[in-house]
Amino acid sequence: MVMPGLVNIHSHPASEPLNKGWTDEIGSPKLYNSSLYEIMPLLRPDADGVKASASVAYCEALMSGVTTLVDLSVAWDGWVDLMGQSGIRGVLAPMYRSARWFTDNGYIVKYEWDEPAGRRAMEVALGVVGSASRHASGRLSGMIAPSQIDTCTPELIKDSHAEAKRLGVPFQIHAAQSIVELHEITRRHGMTPIEWLESLGVLGPSSIIGHGIFLDHHTSAHWPKRDDLKSIIDSGTTIAHCPTVFIRRGITMQTVGAYIRRGVNIGIGTDTYPHNMLEELRNALYTSRIVAQDPFDLRTSDIFNAATLGGAKALGREDIGRLAKGAKADLVMVDLDRPSMKPMRDPVRSLIYVAADRAVRHVFVDGQQVVADGRVTTLDYAAAAEAADAAQQRLLPQVRQLDWAKRSHLDISPLAFDRDGE
Repeated sequence: MVMPGLVNIHSHPASEPLNKGWTDEIGSPKLYNSSLYEIMPLLRPDADGVKASASVAYCEALMSGVTTLVDLSVAWDGWVDLMGQSGIRGVLAPMYRSARWFTDNGYIVKYEWDEPAGRRAMEVALGVVGSASRHASGRLSGMIAPSQIDTCTPELIKDSHAEAKRLGVPFQIHAAQSIVELHEITRRHGMTPIEWLESLGVLGPSSIIGHGIFLDHHTSAHWPKRDDLKSIIDSGTTIAHCPTVFIRRGITMQTVGAYIRRGVNIGIGTDTYPHNMLEELRNALYTSRIVAQDPFDLRTSDIFNAATLGGAKALGREDIGRLAKGAKADLVMVDLDRPSMKPMRDPVRSLIYVAADRAVRHVFVDGQQVVADGRVTTLDYAAAAEAADAAQQRLLPQVRQLDWAKRSHLDISPLAFDRDGE
């Protein structure tokens, strides 16, 4: 079976693979079970760890049929070169912000502001976007990505959007991703996150909202209804839906099917480990039906289209995410003889619900083969995984020093089964 390459519009390759085995089952109970504010800052990879992490993520993405990947990372040396080497159609989205978030007690989130640092980081990001657009492969491009609405000044957000317009590249920001953020924005501005972005004039067909879960209609919002979805639909803004990272915390969109029926353009991202796009599609389908209590809430075709056509639309491209004359030769070949693909009444369903990446045999980007017989040809996946493991081992002892309560990594995230002496 030949299908168009998948378009992943939201991922964090430079850090997320290092969280494997660490953040699978934890959140912050006094921060609505988000892991953003108390847990995420505790692993800070060094340069070798960043490269290993990104390499693992690129391999996982390719092996699961992703041919276009939006990489939201803090700018790092060697990023453009590694993305180019991977063979993937890469969209580099260097993140920057005006403040860092932190907690010193586990139940209040605070913000340490440094607006000049945010401006300097934005200049670095613009340099990376320029380097990507000039890459000899012709496969790389850029995206303007101020990190989160609660860590960026309104001026930084508006200026970032203006730069995206000037350069003709997409704009993406994390918004409506946690109850903490919802409370912070409503406290500051008396508006929902979507309403505030609308007031800044940064919604539109070239804008992507990372996550977009906690809108005014969400049952956890408890905020006067003003129809955030209508603002998204009317402006043509895309939502990047990444279910796996949220279902680990018992959180999900309400519902993907409802967003699509209203007319929201949905794209899919991995956001967390593993960067397995096919499993992400499966999780999107199941969680939407559970929340809706309706097996008809979301169909396989809806989510496959989101991962192809929806992602392409978000990036302003008509030459990817489809099999058509004039489209790029970004192709995935699925092995129908894999036992996990049989019975084969509906091969697309067999791929998404059962086989996933195990059945992805060959992947081509721009006509060049990057996966052959299930193995990445451009990067050494096994070596990258070993390097990522070593990097995580270097980072875990630092958790106690970085944690506000001085807990070890084992105190925060106990092993599934205790080992002797641990």
